[in-house]
This record gives sequence, C-alpha cells and structure tokens, in this order.
Amino acid sequence: MSSQPDEPVYQGKDERVQGLRQLAKWRATARVLTEALPYILQYDQKTVVVKYGGNAMGDVGVAEHFAQDIVLMRQTGIEPVVVHGGGPQIGAMLKRLEIKSSFVDGLRVTDQAAIDVVEMVLTGTVNKQIVSAINNAGGRAVGISGKDGQMIVAKKIVRTRTNPTTGNIETIDLGFVGEPDKINTQVIETIVKADMIAVIAPVGIGHHGETFNINADTVAGAVAGALNANRLLLLTDVPGVMDRQGNLIERLTSKEARALIADGTISGGMIPKVETCIDAVERGVHAAVILDGRIQHVLLIELFTEHGAGTMIVRE
Repeated sequence: MSSQPDEPVYQGKDERVQGLRQLAKWRATARVLTEALPYILQYDQKTVVVKYGGNAMGDVGVAEHFAQDIVLMRQTGIEPVVVHGGGPQIGAMLKRLEIKSSFVDGLRVTDQAAIDVVEMVLTGTVNKQIVSAINNAGGRAVGISGKDGQMIVAKKIVRTRTNPTTGNIETIDLGFVGEPDKINTQVIETIVKADMIAVIAPVGIGHHGETFNINADTVAGAVAGALNANRLLLLTDVPGVMDRQGNLIERLTSKEARALIADGTISGGMIPKVETCIDAVERGVHAAVILDGRIQHVLLIELFTEHGAGTMIVRE
C-alpha cells in the first residue's frame, strides 16, 4: 500500500497560509479600531446632526451603509439626530398624481394639493424607510416630523423680485413653504435620553396650525443650533466646496465662506448649503461639514479618521 505524504503536507501549508492571512486581517481591523479610539472618545456623549439627502436614498447600498454608520455612531457614544429630505420622491409622486410643480430660487412652490403630497411622502414613505433601515441595522430609531409636539414652529417664506418691465418690487407667493421660527427640542431630547435615534421629516407647523414644507438643510441647521450640537453633517452628491480650479476646499471659516459666495466661487445649489453651515456655526455648533453621501461609510471617515472628508466650516 503506497503512502501519499505530499497531499497532507501541502494541505497543512495552505491552511497555515490561510490562517496567517486571516490573522493579518484581524490585526488590521484591531489597528483601525485603536486608531479610531481618540476620535470615539472625542465625540462621546456629543450630539451630531446628520442631514440625509433625498438623492442618496434611491441607492439601496448607500442607504444600507448610511444606516450602519448611524447605528455604529450611537454604539460608540455619539447621539446622532437624523434630518432627511425627499425632493426626488416628492417630485415623482406629484408627477404620478399629475399635480404641477415649479421652483423659485430652489424652493418648490407648494399649494394645498402639493403640501398634502409633501407631508404624505416625507412623514410617511421616506421617514419610515429610513427608520426601518436603521432598525434593521440594529438601531432603535423613531420617526417624527416637525409637527410632532410642535417641534418646528414655522413661518411662511416671502420672496420678492424686481419686475423687468416696470422696475417694481413684486412679492412671489410660494404657498406653504416655510422656514423655522422656533425649535422646541424637548421631543428630540426625550428620544435621545431613551437611547433611541430621532429621524426628523422637515415638515413644520405654523402659528395658526397650517402645515409648511421646509428645506431639509435649513431644518438640519436649525436643529443643530438649538441642540448646541458638536457637528452638523450635510450629505450631498458632490465632494464638498470646490475652488475655481475644481479642487476640494477642506476647511473654511465663516468669513472665508461668505467671501467665496460673494466672488462667485460658491454658486448655485451650494450657496444655501454653505449658508446653512455658516448659520449653524454662528448659533454655536462646533463645526459643520459638507460631505459626499455617495461614498461608503463617509460619516465614519469624517468622524473617526485623522483626515476626515468633505469641507469643514467653522467660526472665525
């Protein structure tokens, strides 16, 4: 009977190589955790408000990674508060229901028919999808809107423009489009104290009980200021604020940001985001960051690594 010593020798060698590779992987994981430790301690028991944009929600993979990031943030001692948008979802539903919609200065003109759809989509479909994703990732999320507990008391936005023919100043009626007038933090603080994660739909209530559609960036900034948050993180679909050569600007003071708006370097849809960040830091938020929400685990990269990501805006 012949023996076959080569087979067990090679098999054992392969197993040892595989074991060494697995050990190296575990060591790499341990190294990442130890490198993140100082940042985990830095944000322990700190409030971080995250604005989650409607465009990112359409990608299942991005939504799953976002939910994992939020749960991990909570497990490391951070107190995350999520404010979400839902513009693409609202637009799709309005189109489906054949309700016409237009924009003025980036704000959706919202009549009575449209506000009903806005509230249904934001507080119903979108809000509960995010809550479910976070809960499925192991968290404990609670979905609310600004109307709950009169958390966001809003006032109507008024826009004006100059008539090119007459030169007269005309008022533009945006319908039920508002901006935060007062943030009552009690509901949010109650949820946080219960070791849960608040997920907020940007719908507010007026002083006379009317419902207002509010820009999600604006709500996130106002909530961050009211909570005296350590960080405001705005997830968008660009790397951050870019200079005239197309390079990412990693850090700006509020004064520098205003200057870039004035000279046209910051333009278009980036202007309201930067203005939200400026307003937040001037309300007491330690720093506001504009991030590319399409990057996997970008929240963890920003919070738990030395380099961070996106553009950070701070006070003078």
